[in-house]
Amino acid sequence: MLQALFDPSKKEIQKCKKIVQEIKSLEQIYSNLSDVELCNHTKNYQARLRKNEQLDSLMVEAFATVKEATRRVLGINLYDVQLIGGIVLHTGKISEMKTGEGKTLVAVLPAYLNALTGKGVHIVTVNDYLALRDFKLIGPIFNFLGLSVGVIQEKMITSERKKNYSCDITYVTNNQVGFDYLRDNTTFSLDNIVLRPFSYCIIDEIDSILIDEARTPLIISGEGNSTTDRYIVANEIAKKLQSGIDYEIDNKNQNLVLTDIGLRRCEEYLNVDTLYQVDNPWASFILNALKASLFYIKDRNYIVKNQEIIIVDDNTGRVMQGRRWSDGLHQAIEAKENVPIAPESKTLASVTYQNFFLLYDKISGMTGTAKTEEIEFEKIYGLKTIVIPTNKPLIRKDYEDVIYKNSYSKWKAVANECLDMYIEKRPVLVGTTSVEFSELLSSLLQQYKIPHNLLNAKPENTARESEIISQAGRLGTITIATNMAGRGTDIILGGNPDYLTKSIIEALSINKSKNRDINQIFKDFNLKPLNQTDLVKFNDLIDNIDTKNLLVNVPYSTLKESQDQKLDLSYRINSIYYLIKAHVNQCTQEEKEKINLLGGLYVIGTERHSSRRIDNQLRGRAGRQGDPGASRFFLSLDDMIFQRFAVDKVKKIIETMQLEDDIPIQASILSAALENAQKLIEGINFDQRKNIFEYDQIISQQRFLMYSERRRILLATELDNLVYQYAFSFLRDLIASYLPENPQNRKVFLWTIQNVLGTGEQMSVQDLNSINEGFLYAYLCWQFDISYRIKKTYVNSMFPAGMLELQRYFILIHMDSAWTQHLKKINLLTESVGWRAYGQEDTTIAYKYDAFLLFITMSFQIRQQVVYEILNLKLSS
Repeated sequence: MLQALFDPSKKEIQKCKKIVQEIKSLEQIYSNLSDVELCNHTKNYQARLRKNEQLDSLMVEAFATVKEATRRVLGINLYDVQLIGGIVLHTGKISEMKTGEGKTLVAVLPAYLNALTGKGVHIVTVNDYLALRDFKLIGPIFNFLGLSVGVIQEKMITSERKKNYSCDITYVTNNQVGFDYLRDNTTFSLDNIVLRPFSYCIIDEIDSILIDEARTPLIISGEGNSTTDRYIVANEIAKKLQSGIDYEIDNKNQNLVLTDIGLRRCEEYLNVDTLYQVDNPWASFILNALKASLFYIKDRNYIVKNQEIIIVDDNTGRVMQGRRWSDGLHQAIEAKENVPIAPESKTLASVTYQNFFLLYDKISGMTGTAKTEEIEFEKIYGLKTIVIPTNKPLIRKDYEDVIYKNSYSKWKAVANECLDMYIEKRPVLVGTTSVEFSELLSSLLQQYKIPHNLLNAKPENTARESEIISQAGRLGTITIATNMAGRGTDIILGGNPDYLTKSIIEALSINKSKNRDINQIFKDFNLKPLNQTDLVKFNDLIDNIDTKNLLVNVPYSTLKESQDQKLDLSYRINSIYYLIKAHVNQCTQEEKEKINLLGGLYVIGTERHSSRRIDNQLRGRAGRQGDPGASRFFLSLDDMIFQRFAVDKVKKIIETMQLEDDIPIQASILSAALENAQKLIEGINFDQRKNIFEYDQIISQQRFLMYSERRRILLATELDNLVYQYAFSFLRDLIASYLPENPQNRKVFLWTIQNVLGTGEQMSVQDLNSINEGFLYAYLCWQFDISYRIKKTYVNSMFPAGMLELQRYFILIHMDSAWTQHLKKINLLTESVGWRAYGQEDTTIAYKYDAFLLFITMSFQIRQQVVYEILNLKLSS
């Protein structure tokens, strides 16, 4: 009650509603403008910004301009709630909008306004398909208003990426922009840098990107030198070990530890003194082999394709092509599946999504499910979550979960429920948590002889993804899909008329016979035939038209009759398109009315996810835009979420009830246990992400210093001053480190200056005892200056202006090499620092201190190596 009274979203919405009325007050004025007059607003707004007018002061006019442009280009009139969502995004907050509320169009409003600054806007999506789809769908609006719009796709070359990033608005995936950032900061040429400085980004499915993927950093790797034989041996040993005897499993945290018996058994198998030898470590190989066997399941956590292990995203059910588990785990799974084992890689550059997106001056995002994670969004990213009301009231019915004693009874019940719905002709969407379970249910439905569509991570199924989802709302359609997060395609009751129209045009255009019966095509798509009048009209229009032209020329924005033969052809093609579309619209509307009477789309969940958000995303597929709908979860005590948490008491209670296996249980104690389990897992995951964020923030500061220095070196027209800085700083560090009283240190000091600087041969330890440190420093600096000038003259005499490029090369190569070694040490530090909590140390403070010392050591090594390379350079003519 109190939360409802003091809900910050409501107060924010009230403010937004006032702005919406101001936007709508301009609607009549802007609708009377010509296209040219409307487009000229863009130049006018940009001119006002150049005169130092604030961006916020343009919001009402800019949003009104976009609203009118959207109506003209797409024929869509933006809802008030979409305008509210756009205002929320512009103010740097998260806009939570239910599925089907038109989030894709909402992004147009703040993107246009912020692009007026000329600094560029990134609209970030979860996959290449959605980025390209949104670019094609929304791009014409930006183009109409005089702004450039680009899209980044996986296989684009550097020049294409640079061109698209230079646009006013760029559609890109989180992976692509993250990797481009890392590549930009590991390149040796300015020509290879594709990104501009970060300004503003809008993140679609923000919870998927900033929450679900936050535990996995983006990594650019190089091939390491480790052998793959150990993974095979470790896999064989893991098969011989027994749970409860050789190792103990922690189901809550998905972890395990070797017992004393297990340690000794492994040491006997390997004939080693200990698994933890520094020069011959085996522990990580054994533990990874066990984890691969126990926690990583084929067709659930990964699939095997072309002798390759491909990760399946737990939250979206999509394959993560090119991504690999780190720290030898991926190799352990390769050994388990007996596929070629790739050598363990070394990290060249890495960044977490958390710290990457904080590089933008302003970020905002959209999703249908952010409220459950609003505390994390605010603490980590400083983002407030605003819940946007639906355009029409939500009337979906969410039924109470039914729980079965075992998985066999559950799947049988789900299949029976699908059969009942199929007989009624009610469309059903069944959400599963893995490829394995989706195929299990598919085989059951095949036994029941129920036609259905299957959508999971396997490539043969993902190829038809948009087709399957867009038609999942048709009469009698049963669709099985893995987790539905970020699918990006609305399920429209009665079918998606735009997609159906396009498919019918494609079928018509590829048919070589000009006399093919259009009604046969409609029949193929389960649509009623054209009436006689429309059929005659269609045949007249298509007479003597090469059907291949249909796809090329459709649709046109206007219908204009003309005596000119070319325009007449265009008119006829256009008329065919609109005749087909009108008929499809009528058919889908009639079908929708029938489905509404049946109760709308019925969503069945087959297992609770560890996150409540993913469950809500599945439910949210039903009940879009005021449509009827329903959802229900079918669960069993064999489900993963119950297995991760103790359910012995619950099982005992159920056993005392003496119920048959096929009788579902609906008990508050089970529902409470389930919700508590989800909250507990969410808490564990939040703590993990929080730790990763806190640790990576320290590395992020170091990364910023390294990458800033790197960019400065790439841009520099001379590097003499930097080389002198490196040399003088190196000498100062050398004197401070090696000239205390210990004579042995002084010998090291003399050896270092003789080998690095090529000077100091005439000095001895006794000389050092009598020389003032300040004088010694000045003397060594003078010696370096002489040596450096001679070397520079020598290089430039052989290669004019060659010294600059050599300086640049040496500095960058040693920076990259040192940074790679630094990341490896940081990774080891991250793994080990947790143990210091047992010594009553604050692990975060300990981590900061040790990471700082490692960074100082790395900086010293870079300076030393650069100075050494330059002074010992030898060129052959």
